[in-house]
Amino acid sequence: MNKEFDLDWPYSFGKPEQTALLKAEPADFQVIEDLGFMPCGQGEHLFVRIRKTGENTAWVAKLLAEHTGLPLSAISWAGLKDRHAVTEQWFGLHLPGKPDPDLRGLQSDTIQVLQTIRHDKKLRPGALRGNFFCLKLRELSQSRELDMRLQQISQLGVPNYFGPQRFGHHGNNLHAAEAMFAGHRRIHDRQKRAMYLSAARSYIFNHVVAARVRDNRLQEPMLGDCLLFTNRDGYLVTDKKTDKNAIAQRIAFGELVTSAPLWGRGENLAQSDALAWESAVLAEHDAWLRALEQAGMQQERRRAVLRTNDLRWRWLDNALELHFSLSAGSYATSLIRELVTTRENKHDEDSGQ
Repeated sequence: MNKEFDLDWPYSFGKPEQTALLKAEPADFQVIEDLGFMPCGQGEHLFVRIRKTGENTAWVAKLLAEHTGLPLSAISWAGLKDRHAVTEQWFGLHLPGKPDPDLRGLQSDTIQVLQTIRHDKKLRPGALRGNFFCLKLRELSQSRELDMRLQQISQLGVPNYFGPQRFGHHGNNLHAAEAMFAGHRRIHDRQKRAMYLSAARSYIFNHVVAARVRDNRLQEPMLGDCLLFTNRDGYLVTDKKTDKNAIAQRIAFGELVTSAPLWGRGENLAQSDALAWESAVLAEHDAWLRALEQAGMQQERRRAVLRTNDLRWRWLDNALELHFSLSAGSYATSLIRELVTTRENKHDEDSGQ
């Protein structure tokens, strides 16, 4: 009997009453990747910044390999980007002892090479600061309720859920993970195995965040909570000596946010009341927790709240235009779902990075 996975996570501000059309055309969903550093200008890796329209990241990487005669393993990228969009992102080409290739033949109506520059290190997955977004929601009229939600999202942030792309069509990645953990399915493809492990870990993370939302603990830390800094690495754990008012103020200003575990081997950083609460929430996933540990995943923490300090919007004729930036690994869909229920073409790309 197939297990059913509930992907209908609770909302911070209640389920939106209005609907909108997202991605009516690629230009309605624009993304610009921010590496957070400038390539140094020398080295055996060529970084190529490309603007693509209606093309996915892996397909462009394959085109780069075919055009340059390089093996696909010599092409890398920092983050997957949505196909149904206009996106700018970097690709890395490993060219030890080789000159820069002529990329003019790669240009087309849907692919433009914007910049090339050398660097001394490989471009690796996740090696970016974040992404800038410009989105247009169509068939939507201004209302007091929407203006209020925009203000709440701007001031408080939203639950930092992994987007539905992570779990596959109809949760297929989760069903594959369940079969793999139960020993009913052997996965020899390393990429698929990593994808299923990631989906399972993300589902457990979302489950904990959802519980925080239901228990009104998303913005309210418990004794022993592990709080993460918003704009830098590092954390602090609350204890009996912690100044609750000072912590509440730092959370209100967006400096600190609550967190949830990305499960794996190692110590859970939560302590005291927070550890007991998390353990109770995680109890129903005990078999998956053990499987993730056995698979070699390492315990980490991820922010439970997704905040953006630069959310701007403007109302157009029967549409709303949004501008904002998100840190690497965050999902724009997690922000939009708190505003409206969207209608769009469904696809299974994981575009969180």
